[in-house]
Amino acid sequence: MKMISFVIPCYRSGETLPDVVKEIRDTMGKLNGYAYEIVLVNDCSPDDTFEVIKKLCGENNNITGISLAKNFGQHGALMAGFHYAKGDITICLDDDGQTPAEEAGKLIEAIEKGADVVYARYVHKHHSGFRNFGSHVNEVMTRIMLGKPKDLYVSSYFAARRFVVEEIIRYEHAYPYVIGLVLRTTKNIVNVEVKHRDRWAGTSGYNLRKLFGLWFNGFTAFSVKPLRIATVSGAVFAGLGFLYGIYTIIKKIFINPPGLVTGFSALMSVLVFMGGMLMLMLGLVGEYMGRMYLSMNRSPQYVIREMAGGAQCGQEE
Repeated sequence: MKMISFVIPCYRSGETLPDVVKEIRDTMGKLNGYAYEIVLVNDCSPDDTFEVIKKLCGENNNITGISLAKNFGQHGALMAGFHYAKGDITICLDDDGQTPAEEAGKLIEAIEKGADVVYARYVHKHHSGFRNFGSHVNEVMTRIMLGKPKDLYVSSYFAARRFVVEEIIRYEHAYPYVIGLVLRTTKNIVNVEVKHRDRWAGTSGYNLRKLFGLWFNGFTAFSVKPLRIATVSGAVFAGLGFLYGIYTIIKKIFINPPGLVTGFSALMSVLVFMGGMLMLMLGLVGEYMGRMYLSMNRSPQYVIREMAGGAQCGQEE
C-alpha cells in the first residue's frame, strides 16, 4: 500500500482542525490501496491549537503533532512537516477548511498518471479581496523572478512525489520558500481543478506585512534578477541624467528665454530622485548580504518545542 502524508501548517485553527482531520479520514476511507498519515504543525499559535492537536493525536495513531517554539511562518512550518512526513506522496493543505480534503483523490490521480507535483486550481476563489490581490502579486512575482510557466497556477493545496520532498528538505538555509524549491526541482508540474470553500471559522492570519515578507523572501532567496534589474535601472537613470544635462546646456545657450532660472530646482529634483534610487539599490544589495550572513550562521528554518503522537507507517485506526 502506498503511503499518503498530509502536512498541515496550523495557526489559530483549534475550531477547524477536528473537522479537517475527519474529512481526511472520510476521504481516505473511500480510496482503496492507500495508507495515510497526518502531520499537524502548530506554528506557535497563541490559542489552544496545540492542545487540540494533542487530543487528535491521542484519538488517532496515525497523526503526528509538532509545535514550533516561535512563529516561523507557513513555509517554515511546511519544512518542519516535510521532515517528518514518510509518505510516497505528500499532500499539503490549509487548516481552515477552504482547501477541500475530499478532493485529494484528484491530486493523487494526477500523481499516479505521471506528474511530479500537482497544484490545485480554483475555479471560484472564496478569499477576501485583499488575499486575492496578494495571490495575484505572488503569481506575477513567481512568473517573473522564478521562471514559473504562465499557464501554471500555484496554491497552498498541492501534492508532490517523495523525491521532490526529499530534495526540498535538502535545503537547510533560513528563509525557505517552498514554491521556489519546487520549481527548481522539477518542471513536470500540472494543475487540477478543485472547488474552493469559505473558511469554516476565524479569519486569515495573513496581513500586508506577512505577504510582503513572503514575496520578498521568494525573489531574494531563489533569484538574482532583482540585482540585474538594479544594474539595468542604474544604467538607464545614468543615461537619462546625461541626456538631461545636455538638454539643460542646449536650453541655456540657444533658447535662454528672459527670466529663465536654471540650476537649483532641476538639481534638487535630480538629487532627490537619484538619492532615493541609490538608497533603494543599496538596501536591496544589503538584503542579499544579510541573508547570506544569516545562512552562514545557520539561522534555523524552524525550532521544535514539543511533539505529540507519532505516525505508524501503514496503520490506520
